[in-house]
Amino acid sequence: MTAFAKPQTAVLEGTRVEAKYYLETLNLVERLHRQLLDVIKDELDRRDEREINSVQALLLFNVGDQELTAGELRTRGHYLGSNVSYNLKKLVESGYIHHERSEADRRSVLVRLTRKGEAVRDMLRELFERHLGSLNAVGNVTSADLEGMNVSLKRIERFWIDQVRFRL
Repeated sequence: MTAFAKPQTAVLEGTRVEAKYYLETLNLVERLHRQLLDVIKDELDRRDEREINSVQALLLFNVGDQELTAGELRTRGHYLGSNVSYNLKKLVESGYIHHERSEADRRSVLVRLTRKGEAVRDMLRELFERHLGSLNAVGNVTSADLEGMNVSLKRIERFWIDQVRFRL
């Protein structure tokens, strides 16, 4: 019986440490997303762009040069359904997004950026390129750091997708 005590304790301690890092990762992912939106809002304020918010600007960036349906934006951009629908409506009304019914499936609406939307996309592209230029020098984050982090985050994403898909 005592022979089992040490391995079980070691496993439990390892799980506790693993749980600590996992919960820290969850917290960081959430905080980083909010911080990204703050960075985008700051850039919009600096450029005196008050017609849209940071979520809408990021949505424009994620549309990019593509023509997508709202459903594709939800799956690719990871937006909540009502959130993307509301923001698309506002962006269409403000002239950032053009929308039209799909010829292939009349139930679907395809969206793409207008010139005004492209200007916001380009503004964010320039912002992210500026960040990239100083990420290593100022933030001490290397390409290898980013690569390793992206591998880990993609694994977590795959794990979460499987949790939902297969109800694990």
